[in-house]
Amino acid sequence: MASQPLKGLFVVSMEQAVAAPYCASRLADAGARVIKIERQEGDFARAYDAVANGQSSYFIWLNRGKESLCLDIKQPDDKALLEKLIAKADVFIQNLAPGAMARAGFGSAQLRARHPRLITVDISGYGEEGDYATMKAYDLLVQAESGLAYVTGRAEGPGRVGVSACDIACGMHAYAAVLEALIDRGITGKGKGIAVSLFDGMADWMTVPLLQYEGTGKNPPRIGMAHPSICPYGAFTTKDGADVLIAIQNEREWAGFCAHFLDEPDLPQREGFRVNNERVANRPMVDGHIGKVFAALTREECAAKLRRANTAFGFINDCGGLRDHPALRRVAVETEKGSIKVGAPPAKLSDGARTLGPVPRLGEHSAAIRAEFGG
Repeated sequence: MASQPLKGLFVVSMEQAVAAPYCASRLADAGARVIKIERQEGDFARAYDAVANGQSSYFIWLNRGKESLCLDIKQPDDKALLEKLIAKADVFIQNLAPGAMARAGFGSAQLRARHPRLITVDISGYGEEGDYATMKAYDLLVQAESGLAYVTGRAEGPGRVGVSACDIACGMHAYAAVLEALIDRGITGKGKGIAVSLFDGMADWMTVPLLQYEGTGKNPPRIGMAHPSICPYGAFTTKDGADVLIAIQNEREWAGFCAHFLDEPDLPQREGFRVNNERVANRPMVDGHIGKVFAALTREECAAKLRRANTAFGFINDCGGLRDHPALRRVAVETEKGSIKVGAPPAKLSDGARTLGPVPRLGEHSAAIRAEFGG
């Protein structure tokens, strides 16, 4: 059984939706005790859908291993209980509207002044300063504002990335920052404040398109399943209707692809096909030439030839293809309505797999926590 390096760590998280729960759930996976503070009606992500045995797929994914405590901090007793929890906490996470916790007397700087070892994490949409600080920020809005949607999709128009990319990026950055802060606290004995926004997380991911724009004065082209800077790198349809994505990274791979898949070893010497920049400039011609070969072969024939050519390739799967994929690893998480299989934690550990905690019912631990902390 894998070790739990964060066992003994106490985390209090006033969280909802995706970004903050993502961060807290990964802390829980590593052994931290995480108390999730919810309103009486619960984290609204509990009602995003009802596809996982009648429960929200988002909530199941992001809230395993936590304890659920319902509080209304406008009530003096509940506010006092939150103060007691934070006084014992190692990490306090919140993703309420900017300034809301400070107005309630729980601003991050105030808390760290009272509890110098505390690590505070403030998650927001656009940061806590500037014109956008008070803007409501949900994942798709930030995909649009950050330019991600603009560089995604086909030439006809922008597209949404099909998962909550901005929320997930923010949660991942917050988790990494908490781990760094814990290491630093082990050296200095002091906590620190961490602030992460959905926009900043995605702006980091958008560095290459931004630099391309600044270097050329042009937005990177939106070309669907192709690559804006590499050719050939895109999807081709086989004789039996399968879509195969190939990726050529260098001239050596291009030569091998031409010789062993296209059966045209001299193609890299022809004008328009010689080097990557030339191929990108002549993409319709290059892709059209390659597409004819794919169209004459079945999916299995293409796969066999691509393997012989040592060309990187993959099939464009739907979610059913993901479910049946030989590389997919899944683990069971217990919920109030039975066991649900989710994607396994990406990092495989040499000392074994971790046991993931159950997903809590709304307020499941309220009575026990109140009794423990005298609230």
